[in-house]
Amino acid sequence: MKKIILILVLTLPIIVNSQVVNIVIDNNSLGVNPNEPSIKISRNNTNHMVAGTNLNNYYISTDGGYNWTTGTMTSSFGVWGDPVIEVDSAGDFYFFHLSNPASGNWIDRIVCQKLTDINTSSWNDGSYTGLNGTKAQDKHWSVVDYNTNNIYITWTQFDDYGSSSPLDSSVILFSKTTDQGATWSTAKRINKYAGNCIDSDNTTEGAVPAIGTNAEIFVAWASSNGIVFNRSLDDGDTWLPQEISVSSQPGGWDYAVPGIYRANGLPVTVCDLSNGPNRGTIYVNWTDQRNGTDNTDVWLSKSTDSGDTWSIPVRVNDDTTNTHQFFSWMTIDQVTGYLYFVFYDRRNYTDTNTDVYLAISKDGGNTFTNAKISESPFVPSSGVFFGDYTNISAHNNVIRPIWTRLHQGNLTLLTAIVDSSTTNVKDNFNTNIISQSVQPNPFVDLIYHSFKLHKKSIVSLSVIDSEGKLITKILENKQLDYGKYVESFNAREFNLKNGTYYFVLDIDGKSQTKKIILNN
Repeated sequence: MKKIILILVLTLPIIVNSQVVNIVIDNNSLGVNPNEPSIKISRNNTNHMVAGTNLNNYYISTDGGYNWTTGTMTSSFGVWGDPVIEVDSAGDFYFFHLSNPASGNWIDRIVCQKLTDINTSSWNDGSYTGLNGTKAQDKHWSVVDYNTNNIYITWTQFDDYGSSSPLDSSVILFSKTTDQGATWSTAKRINKYAGNCIDSDNTTEGAVPAIGTNAEIFVAWASSNGIVFNRSLDDGDTWLPQEISVSSQPGGWDYAVPGIYRANGLPVTVCDLSNGPNRGTIYVNWTDQRNGTDNTDVWLSKSTDSGDTWSIPVRVNDDTTNTHQFFSWMTIDQVTGYLYFVFYDRRNYTDTNTDVYLAISKDGGNTFTNAKISESPFVPSSGVFFGDYTNISAHNNVIRPIWTRLHQGNLTLLTAIVDSSTTNVKDNFNTNIISQSVQPNPFVDLIYHSFKLHKKSIVSLSVIDSEGKLITKILENKQLDYGKYVESFNAREFNLKNGTYYFVLDIDGKSQTKKIILNN
């Protein structure tokens, strides 16, 4: 395996009031243009994370996402993209993907490969579900019931993928494992209204399951009837006889975004299992062009009665521009009940320059806070396939979005280190005080702190740990004139362990802090 450690640094004052580090997980080192990323954080140990990308790449981190090793999935059933990462309560990870067997039909089943020891990177050959002859099995997603470790998966079955024949249809299938991926139940159709096989607006697609507070299974998907919903109250054995409407999807789920080879607004479903005030609420997130073909937006609807009725959709992106926000994914922190969304965003531009934004709702989807989390914009090309989704995982205030961006003609894979609490010290970005920067960050032993004074001032500069304990005073009440100053700090002199520390800059009695990451 090859280790990849590429890091960019930016600030995110709006959401977490702290420094956000961008990590480049894969800089196209394998020459495969990674796309359609999936990521999962272990509840057992939030330092343990696994990600995957098309067609057969996996990435493992054991230090909270700062450093990653990468490898290539292999299976006797073939590995053919649509990566979905899952993790159970024991900390075992699962990589779901499509098949491409040496003999047999293309994407003829959904394959599940398991990793029981994250330190070995040793995946089993896998099990599968959905194999039934010549039909194509596509666009799956999974969810774990952490009380039982049962895993549920839903996906689209095509009679003949891409066919325009009215005799061919697409349906939503369901399967489960009760023995942690060793065997799977016979696939079962759960929708009444079939779609066509063109893989566009009138195709049934995008089924993402969620677990309810009483072990219900909830799932929504896109169809010719808009966003629709179904549920099972008995472990997937029976389902509602027909779908419940969540929302219309004006413009359909298959729409155009300039510079993107293929864009879609397929839905994501989650349910609040926390002990917070919104416990039991089901949320469905998607994108559509109801506000115009030049103005794609991110939407959320919720149900507080197990999916019987749904709220009027509310817009997640809080800009006032007529620009595109697309490829949204949503997750929920089941400790706090907070909702997190990641999506591409062009609110800051009049062309195809694209940022990545994070949105948070702490009040059950009533209000949203947005902030840019990408270090710099990129310009996508319709000649480069970006895949069909981004992804995000969160647990106990550890949040890891994941996305791809085009850089120097190649796709690269990034995450952001977003931790919305845990330390006793918060960065304070009061830009009226002073301009300052730290480089490099994260650092191995030596780091430089630069700042600029606009007038003669009394200056102090200290380094403290995440608990607020003083490490050293670099400057103490020193009078300095107008100008730029650079100070250095060598962690090796203080025998510091890897972790989070802070520069504290005091200018005439007003303090400003900068988070720094020691990683040697």
